[in-house]
Amino acid sequence: MGVHEHLTVYDGRAVVDFDPELGELCATGPELVRELDLAWPVPPEPAWRVRTYYDGPAFDEVFAEFLDAVDAARVTHLVIGFYGSRGDSFADPVELLVDAAGRLPRLRALFLGDIVSEEHEISWIPQSDITPLFAAFPGLGRLDVRGGRGLALRPVSHESLRMLRLESGGLPREIVRAVHESDLPSLDHLDLWLGSPAYGGDARIEDLRPILDGARLPALRHLGLEDSEIQDEIAQAVAGAPIVARLESLSLGLGLLTDTGAEALLSGQPLTHLELLDLRHHYLSDAMMDRLEDALPDTEVDLDRARDPEDEWRMIAAAE
Repeated sequence: MGVHEHLTVYDGRAVVDFDPELGELCATGPELVRELDLAWPVPPEPAWRVRTYYDGPAFDEVFAEFLDAVDAARVTHLVIGFYGSRGDSFADPVELLVDAAGRLPRLRALFLGDIVSEEHEISWIPQSDITPLFAAFPGLGRLDVRGGRGLALRPVSHESLRMLRLESGGLPREIVRAVHESDLPSLDHLDLWLGSPAYGGDARIEDLRPILDGARLPALRHLGLEDSEIQDEIAQAVAGAPIVARLESLSLGLGLLTDTGAEALLSGQPLTHLELLDLRHHYLSDAMMDRLEDALPDTEVDLDRARDPEDEWRMIAAAE
């Protein structure tokens, strides 16, 4: 996923925008849409995207129309897009979702903040305390959140959650601690975009060690610790981390990874069991890239978006 294009597919479902002007049609269901051969087809069981625009109606109004127009009880995948309006006023989608939880009993996947840079830079996307979502949606299997301004999370217990992705240009250490202090027995996929201290990303290696230990994440098979200015330090910690031996994929990309971090990975515990090592957006030399591929011939090593290792102005992929 990138921060410059809106989602077209989410969790394997085609993303369909809810258009308030077509609300009456939405209520009739996809069968009528196909029968009339309209240019706006609704695929079966889509991932609905609800959003407004800078000059559009208030988001809470659009969300209320959405709940009334579609068969909300059948919605399983939901993408919340832009929720601001003129004057830089933003709704609180968490509050709206929690209030509507009784009408969304089948919700299984939620993306909170499908907002691209042209709408709002990632570090300025306003969020809130997402903790109430876990109690409101006990069947939720996947949660993606983009944006870090005002983001809060307290330790939670949730039996169903299998994927958690937090995209931020600056993820506070309190969020990282809340993740590893939570009881998430089914979680098999965790992605944390740690970001820059300039935008609130103050997590350090000591905050990540409980995650790398893996004791509280028994089902984890994918770990992403990405978009960090301390990517070399993270790689050095990962090189000896207990959790790595049971991972199927590992993502350490989007940050300031250099040959120093890559050397630590090559010198540490074996990584040959990995199906994927994702290092996209890095500052590795050509020689180091060759070494990684030679050392892991049966592993997909993603080395796309290589940056100049001699660049004096190194930047993580997503900050401001």
